[in-house]
Amino acid sequence: MQVDDLLACEAITRAAYFEVDRATYQRSWPEPAPRSESGRADWLAKSRHKLATDPDGCWVAEEDGVVVGLVTSLRRELMWILCSFAVAPDAQGRGLGTLLLDAATHYGDGCLRGMFVASQDQGALHRYRKAGFDLHPQMALWGKVSRDILPAVPYVRAGTPADRELCDSLDRRTRGAAHGPDHELLAEHFHLVVMDHSAGQGYAYVSRTGGVQCLAADNRRAARALLWESLAASEPDTPVEVPRISGANQWALDVATAARLEIHPRGFLATRHLKPPMPYIPHSTFL
Repeated sequence: MQVDDLLACEAITRAAYFEVDRATYQRSWPEPAPRSESGRADWLAKSRHKLATDPDGCWVAEEDGVVVGLVTSLRRELMWILCSFAVAPDAQGRGLGTLLLDAATHYGDGCLRGMFVASQDQGALHRYRKAGFDLHPQMALWGKVSRDILPAVPYVRAGTPADRELCDSLDRRTRGAAHGPDHELLAEHFHLVVMDHSAGQGYAYVSRTGGVQCLAADNRRAARALLWESLAASEPDTPVEVPRISGANQWALDVATAARLEIHPRGFLATRHLKPPMPYIPHSTFL
């Protein structure tokens, strides 16, 4: 994959992911929409970052000189992460997905563990299982957060670049590998909050509209506090979403129950030689 391929790759993922969303969304949820302009800009920024840090993990498939599929992946210490994987709808069924996934998994040779977030696309799920990944169902929390139920959250503060070492340490303790250079990009897109106290350590990246986009902690108490802090950042009249909750993280469902949020099944966490991290909520791309 080259930088010049990114616009075509973004268009492929926008179309392919939208088709999966339309086929699998819950009736009680807002109807899916194609990726927004701001979403396109975020996708391109993340992809440029991946090309800069892991060019050998990023591949495209071409037919007659036209990009029709892509895969991007990262190596972080001894962890291999699949970030994005898509084939144009009109090019599916010809084996391109298998070739792309093979190229990306070879990039992970020598890694002890692997992890990524998977949609409910059936063809892709079958490929992941054949590649040796365990599939763990995930949940999403969704709903409006009443101000009168928000608890006081002690010991949580705004994060700074000086907290990167703490964040990497928590990453290693929960998922077995640091995020390393990915923290810089995450901090550009989200608000970092940190707990560093005798009661517990943890960090969370909070969306502009509230809700966690990535969280790691050394105990459930700290994780619950950080999740509550992220919910407090939401607007009272606007539903907030917290995706990618694996079954190992029941503490997050305790918060959802107290906050009267809906709990919906959504997608899978795919792991190889790794139990679902806990207390942990992965980022959609950098896990």
